[in-house]
Amino acid sequence: MNKMEDQRNFFIFSTADWDNPFWTNKQHTASRLAKRGHKVFYIESLGLRQPTLKAQDLSRILRRLKSFFKGARQVQENVWVYSPIVIPLHRYKFVRILNKVLLKGILLFYKRKFKLNDPIAWTYNPMVLELMESLSPSKKVYHSVDDLSASPGIDSQALKEEEAKLLKKMDVVFCTSKNLYNHCSKIAGKEKTHYFSNVVDYEHFSKAKTDLAQPKELKNIPHPRLGFVGALSSYKVDFDLIKQVADERPDWHWILIGKVGEGQPETTIEDLQHRPNIHLLGPKDYKDLPQYIKYFDVCTIPCPKNDYTDSMFPMKFYEFMATEKPIIAKNIDSLSDVTHAHFSYSKDSDFIEGVESILSKKSHDIIVWQELVKENTWETRLNKMFKVLQS
Repeated sequence: MNKMEDQRNFFIFSTADWDNPFWTNKQHTASRLAKRGHKVFYIESLGLRQPTLKAQDLSRILRRLKSFFKGARQVQENVWVYSPIVIPLHRYKFVRILNKVLLKGILLFYKRKFKLNDPIAWTYNPMVLELMESLSPSKKVYHSVDDLSASPGIDSQALKEEEAKLLKKMDVVFCTSKNLYNHCSKIAGKEKTHYFSNVVDYEHFSKAKTDLAQPKELKNIPHPRLGFVGALSSYKVDFDLIKQVADERPDWHWILIGKVGEGQPETTIEDLQHRPNIHLLGPKDYKDLPQYIKYFDVCTIPCPKNDYTDSMFPMKFYEFMATEKPIIAKNIDSLSDVTHAHFSYSKDSDFIEGVESILSKKSHDIIVWQELVKENTWETRLNKMFKVLQS
């Protein structure tokens, strides 16, 4: 534990399940708080998006039912994970009330059982204000990492209304992009709102600079290789760009690692599957990602321009930087301060020119990258957050 920190108890209301292969802010924050000696009770996603009858939604419901009946489970020292069962019809006020009443009792039970007194209630979900207050927290924290109202399948009006109520009651608000900061600070106030971009597990992703064996799946894929790691959903990834580049540069090979349809089950990839220079490898274990990225020639962040991406800071940006592989990314607002650390593109034709520049050995300044990455690790960010919490 940091010498300046007293041991604290945290209830973290997440929008991601603990076992998701691609860890985000939620799991990293919980895990690292625990490693610093704090106790963390992690509540998995309450299902902001109404589920469909697609196979992956049904499979997730079955997994959730199994986890629910097992109760809270300890996943590492100082971290307990709870999988709530809720009725995912958030557009109806009476359903939201019913869900909260049932969950309040369960959380209070675990608060007593694990002696999580005077907790800090920390949420990524903007629709849990009453649940947070029921815990009698010493502080209430909202960590805004995405514009959830712009996500597919979300009742955006209900979410915006609940978020506005929540922002007015928070003690501290953290935001991972300037657009999110501008939005939240108008409601919560600038004195309570703080901008900290997404950061990187440097020790993990810098392993790509070491002597790691090439995964068998990559050995028969020719160079140059354009790599992407993350959710393969159409609101997050520009599939049209990928198809166009694959057609215009048949000697360039795309390596796409991630789950298809994460957060958007209706996503289809048939057009990608039939192209010989697009290789869909599926999701990979978090611990194995550096081994794959090491053998990319170019790391890509080919996101489309929409309301969701306008407010996101891609976690993979600093993760890619830690590997010291060159990056090309869409010129979204959140990356405007780090244009010196990657190739930025606006039009599809700019993407091709940018990759050509990278492949022609126009190098990036490794020293600048190393300094920038060191400023943006989980430990440095948590230190800054604790200064805010203690002030």
